[in-house]
Amino acid sequence: MAGLLVEVATDLVVSHGTVPVRDSKAGGGPVLGVSADAFSSFLEGVKAGRFRSA
Repeated sequence: MAGLLVEVATDLVVSHGTVPVRDSKAGGGPVLGVSADAFSSFLEGVKAGRFRSA
């Protein structure tokens, strides 16, 4: 799907233990802070194909 972009700031993982995620089209919009462990689990699920595309 075109235009569906997610921006991830991995540089805060070490210092804050959080992975900030936001819609790259709304740079000044809200940021969702996800724990590093939860984000890692999410990525493992994506790589393993556990999620269906919309």
